[in-house]
Amino acid sequence: MPSVMLPKAALPTLKTPKGLIPTVQEPSKRDVIIFSDFDGTIFMQDTGHILFDHHGCGVTKRQELDEEIKTGARSFRAVSEDMWGSLNVRFEDGFEVMKEKLEIDPDFDEFHKYCISNGIPFNVISAGLKPILRRVLDVFIGETQSAHIEIVANDAKISPDGTEWKPIWRHDNELGHDKAASIQEYKTIASSESEDGSIPLIVFVGDGVSDLPAAREADVLFARRGLRLEEYCIENKISYIPFDTFADIQKDLVRLIQEDQESTKGAGKPAQYNPRANFWRRASSKKAVPTLGSIQASNTLSTGKKLHHTEPVFTPQPTLVS
Repeated sequence: MPSVMLPKAALPTLKTPKGLIPTVQEPSKRDVIIFSDFDGTIFMQDTGHILFDHHGCGVTKRQELDEEIKTGARSFRAVSEDMWGSLNVRFEDGFEVMKEKLEIDPDFDEFHKYCISNGIPFNVISAGLKPILRRVLDVFIGETQSAHIEIVANDAKISPDGTEWKPIWRHDNELGHDKAASIQEYKTIASSESEDGSIPLIVFVGDGVSDLPAAREADVLFARRGLRLEEYCIENKISYIPFDTFADIQKDLVRLIQEDQESTKGAGKPAQYNPRANFWRRASSKKAVPTLGSIQASNTLSTGKKLHHTEPVFTPQPTLVS
């Protein structure tokens, strides 16, 4: 398995201890690498919005600021600085409301254990603040398991008394964190192929339009059902697989890995291959309960999923079939 060659300050090397969790599936020869959005994807709510609504500008003002982003009146970075700047709460106190209000995807914990046991790196790419995202993962899935997830996000300066919350942006532009630019940074220093010459399968999971710059570059795209990313894929004829929970993703991923093994024996290009995913390949080449406050039975979700496929917007585009 190839080693990771990433900027130490940006992406520490992923380490997956063997034997931590019993293997549930024979590993495929092909490397699989997963990149995922955080807010609205792993968690149902937006971590920042919860803080702003309860300890900052409030719901009404936050919605007004959100509208400025949607209409293009002001940049994401400028509006976000206003939102974070409105906070006046100690980090620990602010985290209490997140523990109460946040809901994690009910099947994410099991899915991530599946990734660990099968040597599949799982990486978070987010426009949020890394200290918050790391703390949320530490609490909801435990520090040991959280340590297996690499987070690429903005840093932050938070004063001890909570009077200052200042994002430290990854990029000096209107986005603050340009996900595509992050990948370009890694592109020049990491290998694009596995040591045996096979090409990793790149998977992206998301929910919103902001995920599109990254989602277009994946071999396989999972879009949360009923949200804007799915709508955008339909409108723009982009191939994707809808999901309700990460259990759906696990089921489809197992199927895709098996189909790839049967058709390629894990060698060369994956059966679902998108040449635009190459910069993701360069970025990385290594290999529950929904709330803390209550235990609620999950609703039974439909299991018979088909890929929603339309004519691709680039060539070649992976044709995913059930």
